[in-house]
Amino acid sequence: MPHQYVRQFGQRLVHRRPLEARAESESPEAHLNTLDLVSLGVGRTLGAGVYILVGAVAKVRAGPATVICFLVAGLSCVLSGLCYAEFGSRVPGSSSAYLYSYITMGQLCAFITGWNLILSLVIGTACIARGWSSALDSLIGNHISQELQGTLSLQVPYFLPTYADFVALGLVLLLTGVLVLGARESTLVNKVFTVINLLVLSFIILSGFIKGDLRNWELTEQDYKPNTSGSPDTYSLERLDPLGSGGFMPFGFEGILHGAATCFYAFLGFDSIATRGEEALNPQHSIPFSIMISLFICFLAYFGVSAALTLMVPYYQIQPKSPLPQAFLLVGWNPARYVVAIGTLCALTSSLLGTMFTMPRLIYAMAEDGLIFRGLARIYDRTGTPIMAIMASGNIAAIMALLFEFMDLVDLVSVGTLLAYSLVVFAVLVLRYQPDQILSKKEKTEDKIEMKSEVEGSPLNYGPEAGTSNILKSLWFPTSTIPTRKSGQIVYGCASLLVLLLTILSLILAQWPSQVFSGDPVLTTVAVLLLLLITGVTVIIWRQPQNPTYLYFKVPALPVLPLVSIFVNVYLMMQMASGTWALFGIWEAIGFVMYFGYGIRHSLENNEQQPPASTSQTLDKDIPGAGSS
Repeated sequence: MPHQYVRQFGQRLVHRRPLEARAESESPEAHLNTLDLVSLGVGRTLGAGVYILVGAVAKVRAGPATVICFLVAGLSCVLSGLCYAEFGSRVPGSSSAYLYSYITMGQLCAFITGWNLILSLVIGTACIARGWSSALDSLIGNHISQELQGTLSLQVPYFLPTYADFVALGLVLLLTGVLVLGARESTLVNKVFTVINLLVLSFIILSGFIKGDLRNWELTEQDYKPNTSGSPDTYSLERLDPLGSGGFMPFGFEGILHGAATCFYAFLGFDSIATRGEEALNPQHSIPFSIMISLFICFLAYFGVSAALTLMVPYYQIQPKSPLPQAFLLVGWNPARYVVAIGTLCALTSSLLGTMFTMPRLIYAMAEDGLIFRGLARIYDRTGTPIMAIMASGNIAAIMALLFEFMDLVDLVSVGTLLAYSLVVFAVLVLRYQPDQILSKKEKTEDKIEMKSEVEGSPLNYGPEAGTSNILKSLWFPTSTIPTRKSGQIVYGCASLLVLLLTILSLILAQWPSQVFSGDPVLTTVAVLLLLLITGVTVIIWRQPQNPTYLYFKVPALPVLPLVSIFVNVYLMMQMASGTWALFGIWEAIGFVMYFGYGIRHSLENNEQQPPASTSQTLDKDIPGAGSS
């Protein structure tokens, strides 16, 4: 009986949702071309990252080397973006990475992915709202912050901001009310804001190269110490040695790695392209190209703006909460300050709308599946909006915007998103080596009967010695040129082992890099052994047959490229501070309590009693105000 209970419990964790074909009348009309998708991706991505995060990272983490931070973060996103592109080609009708994980990897993986995406969306909303408030405050001469600091100071500098930001709170609550009333995201409005955004960013980059001074990339301690004595800047007080050692990399390689982990937040939003498969005119073609083009445009913008900012202003004089308008003030271009501030508000408004339209869809889908409380899937009859999902996510985001500092929220978003992206990359890697699994119920039943017959007649049943010999032989010399159940299990097990090995290697390289590269006998030996194991297991995966199903776009260089993506993502996660990990651990603990205490039981009832067609796939048509996730 205990064995049967454990088996049933394990089956629930890996239960996959079959992807049923939708009736043509239920599908939203396809109307988005490649330009529309690029506009969507750029509009979602170029927000708080380019207008706020650039200054914060340059000030306390990387200095002028912020340009390298964005390069590293951008390369990491490109690797994940390639996997999202294959995801968009393989399952173009999917509405989210959550549903994709549910179809390919099973229920537990889907819950972890969805739960971390909820974290990213809710806190991402709070980040953008705080950035919007700071931009408005800078535009009117910092009167809002001065007034709130004088009357509503929190006096808890290490855990909370110096004042409660009621402007950010009010903005999130206002847009939450707009969502409840059934407002729908407009592609035209998004295009207009995106064009304004790109024009302002082009102006910033050109101005930076005109007014910039290369000497700001060659500063020494003698340059900045006389100018910062007695500075009350709270960002400078966060470090014992807040200004580094000068030069292009004042905080060294450690600062670049910490900055790159934070800069990963700046590229969030490109995944929204992959979720618009049902609305794209030619998803197999347009989605992969749109993701790559969007990431390239965003990288150029981040690289150019960070270079312009650190050339115009010495990094230690950057104002992190409103870096670009203040930079133009310092170089004497006062009118340009207002142009940049208005452009900042437009870009942040577009990014905020996109993020807030995204949240209800994901929460609604998970609640309808029973993985989180079903009450969150309640629909407001008059407008057809998921009112409980909107209210819950909006209120939590508003509280976060009120009580937490921008940089603390950014790091938490980066951890959650890096983990979610890694799960998607893992799913793409494993799925390529599996036999066709996205089947209807009837096909699944037939497949199970066929697999049972294969197992009963398999040579593996002839004896333990023959079984062991055949398994070892199949690791290097697969018996079939197309994926089988056994080869798929080999890849799944090897990929899981590789994730463990890569995590251990990342931890060693992140915690003791100097000892490893200086030849410490213990750490260097461990790192070399890990590399040898990783190489051997990777070769085993490479030897297994891949699924021959035609896709317009496939991730190249399997299995190396997805494994590199996982390694980079995990390594960036290891750069986060212990406080960020503590908050992330609390969020994950809450999620697992919800899943094992509620979701695993109610999702099973949902799978048995309700048709498996994704309710989230109908949101574009039936629920105004629900964006992609």
